[in-house]
Amino acid sequence: MDKHYFRSDPQLNNALQEVNHLINQRITVNNSDLQVALKQMASKGGKYLRPAFCLTFARLGGKDSWNSSKLIKIASSLEILHMATLIHDDVIDDSPERRGAPSIQKAFGKDTAVYSGDLLFTVFFDLLVETMESSPYLATNALAMRKILAGELGQMNQRYRQQSLLEYYRNINGKTATLFSLAAQEGAYFGGADAKTVHLAKHIGQNIGITFQILDDMLDYTTNKKLNKPILEDLATGVYSLPLLLALKEHHEELNPYLAKKQEMTVEDTQKVQQLVNQYGGVKQAHELAGKFTNKSLQLIDELPTSPTQKLLKKVTIQLLNRSM
Repeated sequence: MDKHYFRSDPQLNNALQEVNHLINQRITVNNSDLQVALKQMASKGGKYLRPAFCLTFARLGGKDSWNSSKLIKIASSLEILHMATLIHDDVIDDSPERRGAPSIQKAFGKDTAVYSGDLLFTVFFDLLVETMESSPYLATNALAMRKILAGELGQMNQRYRQQSLLEYYRNINGKTATLFSLAAQEGAYFGGADAKTVHLAKHIGQNIGITFQILDDMLDYTTNKKLNKPILEDLATGVYSLPLLLALKEHHEELNPYLAKKQEMTVEDTQKVQQLVNQYGGVKQAHELAGKFTNKSLQLIDELPTSPTQKLLKKVTIQLLNRSM
């Protein structure tokens, strides 16, 4: 577990260790190889950002119970849902790697990977039932899952197409920002924060999530970053993310000969597209847009009560904009 962004907070790091321990306890399957793979995925390479945001926003309630067993379970459910979606994404994209290691579908086959993702969904539902009985957040989680799926389907429908920026934002708001928003919102709610703070948390998480996905897309077009996924995998599978979309606005003629090849694009073709996207300022423009969403997050964080937690949220939000991993 990589706790890079929250390493300065010992209490939060200890709580994240509890999250990791609980996840490993709950991942049980009658297949020793698969169980090892799932536990490796849970423990190595993940930043645990969603549970970290959940527990951080839970502190805003001002109670000592921000790291109670109930909130540890809720935070764990977010990471488990995230893991399940990643495994299924790898099946759809035929990804050979995940978090710097062979993906489950690569190591064990697509059938095993699908079942492993399904297993994690059942663990997610178990944790919801244990923590949210008679709570409106059962419905909130169900809606969040629907939004995540809608974002993924929207992206799939746009493969090998120059989608509009509105369509791009709609899709990443669903597939990525929804879970960040849910983490912040339910952390604040179950931590006992007032209604205004819960509302702010929801929108802070949403803007941070959009920033996170833009930066993830941007890093895919850089040449000097070590990523825990194959470089330019999205492009090779027909996912045209923000840097490319921005470059296409004024340089469609230069890029189209390569993109028109679709599934027939070679490694050299994708590398040429990467070069052109950088040359035409797509990465730079994407970073500027990420900065706007970061600034919106910071403005909303400024509306929270002044506290060490508010200060930590501002620090992490700025770090995320400048991440280089």
